[in-house]
Amino acid sequence: MNDNERKSISKWLSLILRHSPETAGLALDTNGWVAVEELLRQSADKGHRFDRKMLEEVVVTNDKQRFAFSDDGLRIRASQGHSVSVDLQLEPCEPPEVLYHGTVPASLAAIIRDGLKAMSRQHVHLSTDRETADRVGSRRGKPTILVVRSGQMWRDGHRFYRSANGVWLADAVPPAYLEQR
Repeated sequence: MNDNERKSISKWLSLILRHSPETAGLALDTNGWVAVEELLRQSADKGHRFDRKMLEEVVVTNDKQRFAFSDDGLRIRASQGHSVSVDLQLEPCEPPEVLYHGTVPASLAAIIRDGLKAMSRQHVHLSTDRETADRVGSRRGKPTILVVRSGQMWRDGHRFYRSANGVWLADAVPPAYLEQR
């Protein structure tokens, strides 16, 4: 399978497993899972033809590890980034002292005023290093990197979660915990 095929399948999976399962005639369960066989069948019906082996290759090679199979391999879900309501069954856990968030300059004034909000997603996504935040923020232009004082937020009672692919999640980040460096 070439890079373009992998990218096309990955984008399709992001759409249906994170945002719009009904596009493929699917329904995610409470925890975001869908049966692999149903996903393959419904995707083919919508013109996105790939087999189990191709799906496994996309999951394994995805640089951000966006997708995961269930332990028995019969189901698949997105690791985070949902705009549809799912319970990923993540337990609150103590974050590193600082985390990072990449954004674009046009959003900066609102973020400084109101903090980071999940917007259309379930959580705010945070990175453990500046490089990842830079890469994420640069998808929409030249990024601005914000430092999140996550350790202090945790000590002040805010919850953090770590997704299966290592992305840190928070419900929101109030402006008092943000620095622009």
